[in-house]
Amino acid sequence: MLHEPAVVISTDNAASKKSKLGIILFFVYTVIYSGFVLIGLTKPELMGLELIGGQNIAIIYGFGLIVLAIVMGFIYNYFCTKMEKKLNKN
Repeated sequence: MLHEPAVVISTDNAASKKSKLGIILFFVYTVIYSGFVLIGLTKPELMGLELIGGQNIAIIYGFGLIVLAIVMGFIYNYFCTKMEKKLNKN
């Protein structure tokens, strides 16, 4: 039994723009994550301060980083899909 490929593989005209977006998002996340690391290295006592709902800064910042990564993934997917539809018209 023969079958065709599930998708047609061709040139992705949006690849360079998607790469640029990915690099920008990577650096944004790196800067924010670096802030977390710097606080932990230079002022660890700040991480123990209670902020919202009795939770300390370390917990809030840590969960914020996780949520930020998920949100940035959705942003990346949205804009990449938009670029692909615009630049890869057949």
